[in-house]
Amino acid sequence: MAQLTVEHFADAVATALGGRLVALLLYGSAARGTHVPDRSDVNTLLLCDAVDEDLFARLERPVRDWVKAGHPAPLILTEREWQTSADAFPIEYEDIREAHRLLAGRDPWQGIAVRREQVRRQLEHELMGKLVRLRQAYAALRDDPKQLAQVIVGSAAGFFTMLRAALRLAGKTPPVPPDALVREAGALVGFAPERLAALEAHARGVGRLRLAPGDPLPAAYLAAVARTAEFVNRLA
Repeated sequence: MAQLTVEHFADAVATALGGRLVALLLYGSAARGTHVPDRSDVNTLLLCDAVDEDLFARLERPVRDWVKAGHPAPLILTEREWQTSADAFPIEYEDIREAHRLLAGRDPWQGIAVRREQVRRQLEHELMGKLVRLRQAYAALRDDPKQLAQVIVGSAAGFFTMLRAALRLAGKTPPVPPDALVREAGALVGFAPERLAALEAHARGVGRLRLAPGDPLPAAYLAAVARTAEFVNRLA
């Protein structure tokens, strides 16, 4: 079961749903080309005609096999929810649009538009939320490098998504590799990318992030998040 591929999953979902399937998309690191086995998720988005018990019954076996293979279950939206929710999730829509692969069904992007101010507003909200949560964790775990490293690693993928959104807001095309992304975002926003080298190396699958007592990386990470939030706020 560990060898179950995303193509096998797509075939199983398409067979199970038949005409109820609108689209199945692969997105995130697996679509972007930065997936690290046993560290990154294989993310999928399922769009369907409606969400009801019949849908979940049809999905039960393919999703069970997919989850047993170590992957998260797909996000599920109805076609109408997808068409009307770009204003609720503008960052996610732009990020998926930039790096996705259609696995089954039809192209769902026709008519989908994201407004710049919607992205900026959500991005400021998400960055400030991440900043206060990270400060809370740092205050509680400053003397526990192992747990603090886990918190930082767990938040990094979301921060990289926010860096891509900030670059797009500035009219730039975000680089794909994490090291190039951090370097270009740091130059734009005003934080020192070299101080996050161990974190972006972890994201590339080069070793694992380990913090020593008094390690400067957590403070540098907090500073990078704070500077990015300030930058986005100034774009208003």
